[in-house]
Amino acid sequence: MAESILTSLLATCLAILIVWGCLSIFNDIAAKELTIITLINPIPFSGVILLAIITGLIAGAYPSFYISSFQPIAALKGKLNLSSHKSYLRNVLVVMQFATAIILIIGTLVVYNQLAFIQNAELGFQKDQILILDDTYPLGEKAEAFKQTIANMPGVKMASMAGYLPVSSSSRSDNTFSTEATMTNTNNLQMQNWKVDYSYIPTLGMEMVQGRNFSKEFRTDSTGIIINESCAKMLGGGNVIGRKLYTLSDSKDFNKPFTVIGVVKNFNFNSLREEIGPLSMNLGNANWSMAFKVDVKSTPGLIKDIEKEFKTMAAGKPFSYRFLDDAFDEMYRTEQRMGKLTFSFSMLAIIIACLGLFGLATYMAQQRIKEIGVRKVLGASVLNIVKMLSSDFIKLVAIAALIAFPVAWFIMHKWLEDFAYRTPIHIWVFFVAGGVSLTIALFTVSFQAIKAAVANPIKSLRIE
Repeated sequence: MAESILTSLLATCLAILIVWGCLSIFNDIAAKELTIITLINPIPFSGVILLAIITGLIAGAYPSFYISSFQPIAALKGKLNLSSHKSYLRNVLVVMQFATAIILIIGTLVVYNQLAFIQNAELGFQKDQILILDDTYPLGEKAEAFKQTIANMPGVKMASMAGYLPVSSSSRSDNTFSTEATMTNTNNLQMQNWKVDYSYIPTLGMEMVQGRNFSKEFRTDSTGIIINESCAKMLGGGNVIGRKLYTLSDSKDFNKPFTVIGVVKNFNFNSLREEIGPLSMNLGNANWSMAFKVDVKSTPGLIKDIEKEFKTMAAGKPFSYRFLDDAFDEMYRTEQRMGKLTFSFSMLAIIIACLGLFGLATYMAQQRIKEIGVRKVLGASVLNIVKMLSSDFIKLVAIAALIAFPVAWFIMHKWLEDFAYRTPIHIWVFFVAGGVSLTIALFTVSFQAIKAAVANPIKSLRIE
């Protein structure tokens, strides 16, 4: 017991040093600001030491009590059989280690598949090559002139006032509409209502499925409204062009009419965790942000030119920009961190499982050293002996996989339920996780198996 506790305490000292060295990496992945001082404060440090002692007690309890129960007479007469319990406990521990590793591998693959699905999903708008300027309030009445100046720069394809953007960090504006001039409980619609300009839809690469976009050629577009497919479905579907929607006027009555002039294809203006709700757009001046569709090749120099122009028109005000695809990725930063952490823990679990398997393989090879010697004398090949020693461990990994597969499926199925739009859990994920675990197990066991198989049988048999 003392030896086991001492080993655990020494391992704890080594662990603290490793944590110290890896802390900056962990902080980057987990978006934390932990320091080693946090760990060595009295309360957490006492907890770490207590955990080390408990680990030593648990690890040393079984072998110490088991060995101390031997009868000295039986041991001295050579009747002591250390394998009498069929190594059930060791096998169970190895199965648990590999089951944990397989669950984490499957989790990692599913998380990365979902992230890849999000990146490649059909969003209904273009998120690449869109430069966003934030906090353009200081431009005031110069905002339109600034937008046109930037739109005429080489490398800029389109420009738009874009106070409302299809990312969750953007401004939001809910409004209540009615299908009749007088609102009732049955004819009202609660939906997003965005103020956009004439070039908003083409700049963000959205697609019209009915009607048309706003146009300066139609003066009546000041009371026109464009809705998305979800809203059109709520209106009964079919051709909704020309339908009237009413909202609050200055007198707070539902008598301000808007005429539907177009239906835009559904686009994900929230996270993919949510279904696409109803949305409407009408002409307005959302000039606190601007969007520019740019040529990626000219981006570095273009940003400098834009900044120069901004500081000319809004002297002394901070210049802030970002790209729409970065803002989109920010919505899924938690999932990205989860993927990295799961991958890291998967690697740790595999290493720990391999250590346990290596120790068990070493023990089993030592226990069967005389059997291996006899088999070699009787003509067994190295391959036959390696297969004999490896077969038991393949069974352990197979049992671990059978336990891990349904558990991993259940956990990841529950996680994916948070996404309205998600990738299925593919069958190949389980094959990959099982194959990786089996390959690692065979590689670990083969080292000891080959070492035992190529040993000179005379050394193992002469003591008989």
